Amino acid sequence: MKKDFYLTRYALIIKKLESGPANYKQLEEYLLNSFEFQDAGITSYSIRTLQRDIKEISSLFSLSIHNKKKGDNNYYIESRPVMEVDEYNQKLLESFQISNALNLHPDFSKFIFFETRKPTGLDHFYDLFFAIRNRRVTTFEYLNYQNHLISSRKVHPLALKESKNRWYLIAVDTNDKVLKSFGLDRIQYLDVSSGKYREKYKYNLKDHFRYSFGVMNSSEQTPQKIILKCSNQQAEYIKSFPLHHTQSVLKKTHEEMFFELHLHPTYDFIQEILSYGSEVTVIEPQTLISTIKNILKIAFSQYCSSEDNT
Repeated sequence: MKKDFYLTRYALIIKKLESGPANYKQLEEYLLNSFEFQDAGITSYSIRTLQRDIKEISSLFSLSIHNKKKGDNNYYIESRPVMEVDEYNQKLLESFQISNALNLHPDFSKFIFFETRKPTGLDHFYDLFFAIRNRRVTTFEYLNYQNHLISSRKVHPLALKESKNRWYLIAVDTNDKVLKSFGLDRIQYLDVSSGKYREKYKYNLKDHFRYSFGVMNSSEQTPQKIILKCSNQQAEYIKSFPLHHTQSVLKKTHEEMFFELHLHPTYDFIQEILSYGSEVTVIEPQTLISTIKNILKIAFSQYCSSEDNT
């Protein structure tokens, strides 16, 4: 069996068992009939390999898989990891499946097309990850997009956060002791020092970002109930890719669907709502409606001005 194929096997086994228990023969049939196995030219899968794979899955994904439940020989997922780990597992599995497809087929560029807008800064990712895990004081030059000025920063790094295909460093700025976010694409001349910071910060970043959208947060404020109305066609897209983990369907009519969310309506969230144009309407709160109205009025006046100048 091909050496680099084990990650794909793990992903397929998890996928099969997530749909329900299965015995060895059923798993073997599922794997051998998969397009991944067919493309790799693999025609056998032993029970010893399955048992070895189950041990590795448990170690890598924190998924406990057992068999012989209630007297049968079915394998089943006995327990799942906590939500955060499960989200990580999903990302990892998706990466494995894509990576395997690219590795197996050198001609993938004829059939697979990646987004051409790629953020920079990922070359700093592991260095910052190391700094976070080891509590290392970190310095860098940072570009401010608003005033185009570069400033020197000295921080205590705490976490990395993804938002809309960009990565951000969450860190305490030693200059004013304030928790801030820094886009990795704007960091230059990164230096992870050998010195550790001794401060013990009490930030619960999971709670800090629970009601945030993107990397902006107003943790000192109470999250607001937000109700959105959209066409049933657009609603299917929003249901399949929720705007926020608090999103739920409030009600549905023949023409429209209403969603309820609980979060801080920050600039990032407002920009997301505006990106849907007339397909999504804010029903409440009134403060958010007023903010969006003002933005649209300004945008409309700008287009009117451009017409007058042509």
